[in-house]
Amino acid sequence: MRIRPTSILSLFAAASLVAAAHASSGDAWEELRADVSARCIAAAESLEGASAVVDPFGTESYGLALVSGKPKDGDGSVTQICVYDKQTKAVELGGEIGAQLVPVSKP
Repeated sequence: MRIRPTSILSLFAAASLVAAAHASSGDAWEELRADVSARCIAAAESLEGASAVVDPFGTESYGLALVSGKPKDGDGSVTQICVYDKQTKAVELGGEIGAQLVPVSKP
């Protein structure tokens, strides 16, 4: 039996589709969102009672979240943009944005 190059290509294509489907499964997205939330809240050391609203999918390379809470040295509520690198799992926070610019309500 002779194996055709198109048969091999078809096999690789099918394997790629299975891997992609697994990577984008509901459980995988939920795990990503949970990790983004936990790491972003942990990084928000300047906030009391921090909570995160996570973008459901982020970008191809980054998870994104808005982290809100009360500044430890101030009043009111502030929000910080959190960027999570999907490969290294490192997070970075932007500066504090006041509630007058980003109104925050807890769900």
